[in-house]
Amino acid sequence: MKTRMKIAALVAAGALGLAGCASAPSSSSSASASKPTGPAFKACMVSDAGGFDDKSFNQAGFQGLNRAVTELGVTEAHAESKANSDYVPNIDNMIQQNCDLTITVGFLLADATKAAATANPAKKFAIIDNQFYDADGKVLAIANVKPLLFDTAQASYLAGYLAAGVTKTGKVATFGGMQIGSVTIFMDGFADGVAKYNTDNGKSVQVLGWDKASQKGSFTGDFDDQSKGQNVAKGFIDAGADIILPVAGPVGLGAAAAATAAGNVKIIGVDQDWYVTAPEYKGIILSSVLKQMEPAVFDVIKTTRDGGFDATPYKGTLVNNGVGLAPYHDLDSAVPAELKAKIESLKAQIVAGTLTVTSPSAP
Repeated sequence: MKTRMKIAALVAAGALGLAGCASAPSSSSSASASKPTGPAFKACMVSDAGGFDDKSFNQAGFQGLNRAVTELGVTEAHAESKANSDYVPNIDNMIQQNCDLTITVGFLLADATKAAATANPAKKFAIIDNQFYDADGKVLAIANVKPLLFDTAQASYLAGYLAAGVTKTGKVATFGGMQIGSVTIFMDGFADGVAKYNTDNGKSVQVLGWDKASQKGSFTGDFDDQSKGQNVAKGFIDAGADIILPVAGPVGLGAAAAATAAGNVKIIGVDQDWYVTAPEYKGIILSSVLKQMEPAVFDVIKTTRDGGFDATPYKGTLVNNGVGLAPYHDLDSAVPAELKAKIESLKAQIVAGTLTVTSPSAP
């Protein structure tokens, strides 16, 4: 998918090398005698419309900000966006609060971030899930903006292989909140993982909801309305799917509700480990595709505070643990030992560079 801007793929802080909504923005100061001393540093964040309690990527980024407050002694301010129209005023609010670094969470904040950074060249920014492109489609570096990108296609590939190996019906499904690169990259990897399983095992597991070749599939149109996720998932379940990967933030929890009601359907979460962040559904969470945003956010704050900010994009991959596949938790026994071993082997191949996972939305 060619768009003016695209994203990618979330890493132990030591491996990052980077580095990482509105209602009335809130701020807090957390310096104490036990924390590092030095010049005051203010780290700030603006969420996407899902909010900081979305159990997904906004929440993960916010956890990185809070960790920096606790461990580094920085002060913070944040603004939670309720609609797209909040992005510009929320970012402007952070600028007015004299933030040393403002982190914007999500692909949809790209235009507002670019405009603010261009108008305020002395201010530093980071954006999760986007980098910028010129009219010719070439990467456009903005000196005061650091992109935090994640190649989630790699981990989603493993999730697709897992789903294909566990399904009882021979049908699995995926859908997105909106058709943007930070969503479809998951769906691309998932579809390719299923295809790999079919090739390796002479099977014909079907993927409902996404066709990688045509880049067409099922989307709810937003990241907020859980009833839409529930309805889309119910349609897949009625069509025979027994494992679903919802790439839709809070909307995905609607799919989890539909799976729970069905009684024989499993969910693969995204961004964070849903077994932990959505424990009410832990009995149906097969695994989750992890985008390690918390350590990425923490590290970009620390690096910037220490004077090492640069605009070189950070790219989270399986190599640096920036993306990954969560444990199987309560459903561990549902995954055959041979399948677990194969998934580990595929991961090792991707890390070694002998297996390449591609997506039009990869960084």
